[in-house]
Amino acid sequence: MSVADTGIFSDPTARGLTLELVRVTEAAAIAAARLRGQGREKEADQAAVDAMRAELMALAVEGIVVIGEGERDEAPMLYIGERVGSGSGPAVDIAVDPLEGTTLCAKDMPGAIAVMALAERGTLLAAPDVYMQKIAIGPGYPPGTVDLDWSPAQNIASLAKAKGVDPSGLTAIILDRPRHMDLIAAVRATGAGIRLISDGDIAAIIHCTKPDETGVDIYMGTGAAPEGVIAASALRCIGGQMQGRLILDSADKRARAAKMGITDPARKYDMHDMARGDVIVAATGVTTGALLSGVRFRPGRIETETVVYRSNTGTVRRIATEHRRPEASSPRG
Repeated sequence: MSVADTGIFSDPTARGLTLELVRVTEAAAIAAARLRGQGREKEADQAAVDAMRAELMALAVEGIVVIGEGERDEAPMLYIGERVGSGSGPAVDIAVDPLEGTTLCAKDMPGAIAVMALAERGTLLAAPDVYMQKIAIGPGYPPGTVDLDWSPAQNIASLAKAKGVDPSGLTAIILDRPRHMDLIAAVRATGAGIRLISDGDIAAIIHCTKPDETGVDIYMGTGAAPEGVIAASALRCIGGQMQGRLILDSADKRARAAKMGITDPARKYDMHDMARGDVIVAATGVTTGALLSGVRFRPGRIETETVVYRSNTGTVRRIATEHRRPEASSPRG
């Protein structure tokens, strides 16, 4: 055991949870991958939800879903507040996105993943299903290199200075949405490049942690709050900086946030506010992208690739798994 391994999951009886999380995301990824390219977003997402929940119910934890498929009246499974797990083992918060990139899966485009995070009870931000302003960079920069309250030009200039390059040497990754037209124009005005993506901002934020490999230096823009919490969990493990602010622009949204314990609607969260303590994050590729290879269906077997991050030890494990059929359709072996 590493001397740094002192978190909730360091107990020998809990250390096997890393592999168990892999089984959870593998099951969701395989279920969704069966519908790749068929244009059936809702069906693919539901298949991933069903498979992930079945595996989670067997997980040796006392789990509460704090980031899920929506609130109870909106989601019959993996809703916020649902209790999952076998009831034995540590008490944990669970954040899930059974299929991040439903459109990517439906169109068989790169980058769809099944992802989840596991953390000590009470340490993940219980965010309502609203939008969140986000900014993120990878590790190796001084604290405060970027800030959600700065203009795009200020953030690009600060990051360029910290990296020792001109702004033209940076690339920002931004969701391709009409709401980002002004942001895109402002970033391009600095001379920085932009990589536009159609979906998948969890993977996009993770890409910022390895700019030499991905060509991406900074994530900017507005995306879903639940994905923001999961991305913050991953950055807690890999390193980097991230800030987020919930967009609570109606009385209904503010009321929903208040019910979940959000007392300051204008609060700016950093990644330690969104994910504290000992965190494990697992992600399995559904379609092949820059982060992970997608599910591959072979004669007699199914192949998956998963990455697992752990905050307390800083470990990053890549796991290639070959599932023999018929067990492959529900991989618990």
